[in-house]
Amino acid sequence: MQEPRSLSGLDRQEIMVDFVNRKQRATIAELCEAFGISEATARRDLETLDEQGLIRRVHGGAIPARQTPPEMPILQRSTDELDEKRAIGQVAAGLVQDGETIFLGSGSTVLAMARALRGHKSLTVLTNSLPVVNELADVSEITLVMLGGMFRPSELSFIGHITEQALAEVLADKVFIGTRAIDVEQGMTNAYLPETMTDRAILKIGREIIVLADHTKCGRVSTVRLAPLSSCHTLVTSKKTPHSFIEKLKLAGLRVIQA
Repeated sequence: MQEPRSLSGLDRQEIMVDFVNRKQRATIAELCEAFGISEATARRDLETLDEQGLIRRVHGGAIPARQTPPEMPILQRSTDELDEKRAIGQVAAGLVQDGETIFLGSGSTVLAMARALRGHKSLTVLTNSLPVVNELADVSEITLVMLGGMFRPSELSFIGHITEQALAEVLADKVFIGTRAIDVEQGMTNAYLPETMTDRAILKIGREIIVLADHTKCGRVSTVRLAPLSSCHTLVTSKKTPHSFIEKLKLAGLRVIQA
């Protein structure tokens, strides 16, 4: 193998992907030592590889592309990929027609969509998300229907048997839902089984299912199977999502909109 300092940028990045995959998690310091590069160069390499979908950039280093880190509470996630989530939320809000009944799931990207609906249209909004209710509670043009159940503090949402019983009583023109990860082969996956069961009930009430996911969720697989790709109609994602991944989704029959 070449000495680290003699590697070209492309060669170094190719070997870096293998390094991250073998270690399962590599820190900036480890990469600097292994490749004889500065912290700034290591960060630029990781950003490039993350944008290409070859690794997953996390705080302080990187993990393999298909591995998802532990999910942080919604209040901490709300500032992650903020510009992407705002753009996705704006585009998703544009898919809503006046007078429709829509369901808004929990999660920070769907919350960004709720913010984009303010002053937007006359709607009925069904939700199990407390932040969505707080966001839209003072909008007179929107009729809010809150579905109760067991409160999940980290997500500020309601899940479980009572929520699923309430879902059996309603229908929506469009369901907007987030996911922990989305992959061509494995479909949508989540990290928390009780929430996944409620999300499966949510998917049953919509005439059209629209998934909102920034680029960090795409091409990844989490712990619990939620649903196959065939259960949803549209993915709204960001321009950072790799083109190759989007083309595979389209071949699988999914409509993809980039914000």
